[in-house]
Amino acid sequence: MKDMASDPSTSSAQQFRPDADNTRLLRSAFSRFATGVTVISTKTDDGVIGMTANSFSSLSLEPALVMWSPGISSSRFKYFATAPHFAIHVLSDQQKDICEAFAKNGFAFDDIDHTLNAHGVPLIDNCLARFECSHVATHPAGDHVIVVGQANNVAFQDGNTLAFYAGKYGTIEAT
Repeated sequence: MKDMASDPSTSSAQQFRPDADNTRLLRSAFSRFATGVTVISTKTDDGVIGMTANSFSSLSLEPALVMWSPGISSSRFKYFATAPHFAIHVLSDQQKDICEAFAKNGFAFDDIDHTLNAHGVPLIDNCLARFECSHVATHPAGDHVIVVGQANNVAFQDGNTLAFYAGKYGTIEAT
């Protein structure tokens, strides 16, 4: 095993103990994990709303559970933390504009083609995958919460995924 402290090939690496004074560094370290990009959608008393998120993961096959983590400080948090029904859309590399629209404006459905499911949740077409979910649980997790949903209806298709790495968009091609 290499000694990282004396290895010149790691001299540009940063090492630190995370604390309240270096959250930017921690965010930079987290960003070294490439993720897909999703838009989470739900119906609210204020209308249909969406939120770009990369904190999505499968959780269980039986029952079919997924999870994602909205930030408590988000202006859209109140809509998603306990939404009884929501949809998670895994975006293709052709849907960067949709990702950016929801990163800026939760009410971007005004300008995005969509349909509504039986619960009034907006659904985006042509995603790589879509999970229509019922809320199962919300767990506190620091400055975020973990939202667990049961996938009740799922759709998917082939294609390349929109990826996010080190603050930049990219594509992961299926080979």
